[in-house]
Amino acid sequence: MGFNCGIVGLPNVGKSTLFNALTATAAAQAANYPFCTIEPNVGRVGVPDRRMDALAEIGKSIKVVPTSLEFVDIAGLVRGASKGEGLGNQFLANIREVDAIIHVLRCFVDNDITHVEGDIDPARDAEVVETELMLSDLESLEKRLNAAQKKARGGDKESIALVELMEPIVAALQDGKPARTAIPEGKEEDVRRLQLLTSKPVLYVCNVEEASAATGNAFSAVVEERAKREGARCVVVSAAIEAEVSQLPKEEQGEFLEGLGLEDSGLDRVIRAGYGLLGLQTYFTCGPKETRAWTIVKGTKAPRAAAAIHKDFERGFIACETIAYDDYVACRGETGAKEAGKLRIEGKEYVVKDGDVLLFRFNV
Repeated sequence: MGFNCGIVGLPNVGKSTLFNALTATAAAQAANYPFCTIEPNVGRVGVPDRRMDALAEIGKSIKVVPTSLEFVDIAGLVRGASKGEGLGNQFLANIREVDAIIHVLRCFVDNDITHVEGDIDPARDAEVVETELMLSDLESLEKRLNAAQKKARGGDKESIALVELMEPIVAALQDGKPARTAIPEGKEEDVRRLQLLTSKPVLYVCNVEEASAATGNAFSAVVEERAKREGARCVVVSAAIEAEVSQLPKEEQGEFLEGLGLEDSGLDRVIRAGYGLLGLQTYFTCGPKETRAWTIVKGTKAPRAAAAIHKDFERGFIACETIAYDDYVACRGETGAKEAGKLRIEGKEYVVKDGDVLLFRFNV
């Protein structure tokens, strides 16, 4: 089950630097000119989860395998991208393929790094990108709506349903609002199939200078206020610091961050926020060979959760032995949990909870 987040923004805001740090590689060229990233770079990163260390210690696991999230570094958008300015059409097509958008905004002043709009104004930059995405969605939807309306007038049931789905979204876009503000209740999956750029959940990443990494600054405060109004998420990072941290040995990273007044890395916060943005959660399997994390969507029932391991587990699902993470740790493992009455046998209707430690029973 793969999930990905597209990293977008204007040129020279720190997208590729952030991507390089996220993936701890130099796969994305970071340079001081627009369009240095033309093909989208893709990297998979482990989702940090401190619970795994406790589980591995109790289970005496030989290895620990975190779940992962995919990040796609998409080249910088510019004003007019929806009409093909810059390399707009190609980049907009790349954004359509991702599940969520990480919108990087420049919240630092550096006269040595040019800004495509001339000065630093993250609120304006956010509007520029959002407007281009909305214009692209509007152009795409209006064509589809016109075609569906013609068929609907002839009584085509599928077209009638499509018109009902698209009309409120088109109205919102014409009013300067993103598609995600007008998704009819219960129609999220139908809208997802429309592949609209502005229907995707958004995480704003405020790229600040080193001195503001722990507290943010006046620029990032503006973005945080915008995120609150939109019901979006916001994380403050210094991409320059994160690039340094990613090159350090793991045992030195904590001390380096502590010296800067940071409890954890900005990258960890971005990854966790991206994970939450997609409505994901984790369950674990634990044993002597390995402790492993598995990704599922919140609300997933046990048989579907089992499919994350192997389709046969879902097909032949009988039941699952279930221990909540806190109980597993408190009872020091499966045996202790069983003795304390904390191990439960759950069936096909069980909705898996975040942190559950599971053992599936199946027969194929």
